Amino acid sequence: MASIDKVKVIVVGDSGVGKSSLVHQICHGQTISNPSWTVGCSVEMKIHEYREGTPNQKTYFVELWDVGGSSSHRNTRSVFYNPTHGIILVHDLTNRKSEQNLQKWLAEVLNREGNSKFKNHTFDDFDPEQFVGSTQIPILVIGTKVDLLEASRAQAQRRSATIAEECGADEIAVDNTEVRSLAAGSSSAVKLSRFFDKVIERRHHGRDRISPYVDRNNLSGRRQMSSPLSNPMSPLSTLSPLSAYSFKSAHND
Repeated sequence: MASIDKVKVIVVGDSGVGKSSLVHQICHGQTISNPSWTVGCSVEMKIHEYREGTPNQKTYFVELWDVGGSSSHRNTRSVFYNPTHGIILVHDLTNRKSEQNLQKWLAEVLNREGNSKFKNHTFDDFDPEQFVGSTQIPILVIGTKVDLLEASRAQAQRRSATIAEECGADEIAVDNTEVRSLAAGSSSAVKLSRFFDKVIERRHHGRDRISPYVDRNNLSGRRQMSSPLSNPMSPLSTLSPLSAYSFKSAHND
């Protein structure tokens, strides 16, 4: 059997926003009622059909690294960020602070490996717009607990997180207690599949040959990367329980 290539997607956000429930739902097409707290990092794997239905269709593994959000582990989390091929930023739609903190989480991931561009910078100094276009690592913003909002689901989906606007990223709103919120063919499932395609495109199809964190003010001698956004993506993978398997890289409480 031929080996299957993989990509690594980091899933970050404040503690308690529902990252573990979300990852489980993405990988297994099932909900969990009482997820345990993640200590360190939990890794699950999803099988994704890249550009499904086209001549370029190919199977890939997508590793989803669910990083614990406890502030007490802030200084040790960087070990999980190397390498990073894509980022899912998760916030609680009923908790405005968790949305505001996404900027801090993005800066933390980008500061991995002691990157001099971000070293010693606070998240207040971080400018998400510098990652729009050819230097942007694929990012997806997901708001959870849409079922707990007093407003209608449609209103919740129209509400756009500031970080998503600044980074030019797609955003979806999900109900972690309802399988249909990520059902195959839904708008949320389509955006999720396109995000995975972008990650794979950059990593395995000539889009990730240099670090995506290039200083915009130092363009001399820089090799250009074409943007995966220039290629139309198909809505692809389903969220069937048969399309994923999982393993744990750390223990949960």
